[in-house]
Amino acid sequence: MVSHVHQPLEDAEFEFVLTMAAGTPVLAFFRGSWPKAVEACRAMDPVLRDTARDYDGRLTAIRVDMTRCPAATRRYEVASAPTVVLIKDGAAVATHAGPLDRAGLAEFLDAAL
Repeated sequence: MVSHVHQPLEDAEFEFVLTMAAGTPVLAFFRGSWPKAVEACRAMDPVLRDTARDYDGRLTAIRVDMTRCPAATRRYEVASAPTVVLIKDGAAVATHAGPLDRAGLAEFLDAAL
């Protein structure tokens, strides 16, 4: 089964995805749309997609635009992009700011799950 990476368009959708994923960890990939963040965030898109497939059934992956989801960005204290946050039952259990390759993201997840 190919896993889908959700992309909430606003904070209400972000909260909806968290609610629907109840009991399953959520990997939130916070993206920026300002020039210095765009390249690093784009480079992580295939990493997130492949990781969502690798961890299918063990987590829900979402891509979060920091500009469109300001409440989620503040709630999880995200200050830069790219940032990944592993969320369990609404609480952040692990955070990494900066780009990661596939092996680095797997290491991050394996340590936190």
